Amino acid sequence: MCCGLALGAKGPNPAGMTTPYHPPVKRSVEIAGHKTSISLEPVFWEMLRQAAAGEGVPVNALVARIDAERLEADTPPGLAGAVRVWLATRGSR
Repeated sequence: MCCGLALGAKGPNPAGMTTPYHPPVKRSVEIAGHKTSISLEPVFWEMLRQAAAGEGVPVNALVARIDAERLEADTPPGLAGAVRVWLATRGSR
């Protein structure tokens, strides 16, 4: 197990999965009282849960913070893309 992810023959993936290559899963989140949905691959959902737990906040609160940060960009990406970029770069901040 690495970083809370099980290591399979093809690399890291959420526990119980045989490969990290799965289609996105759509889940509802609430941002500032507004419900929206985000489609992320299971490995990103797991990373997001771990990041929220590590910061001691609910997933919705972390997604709201990522949303606010992305809206400050000159050309804001979509929310799912912003979540993926935030997760990929969080160690370099």
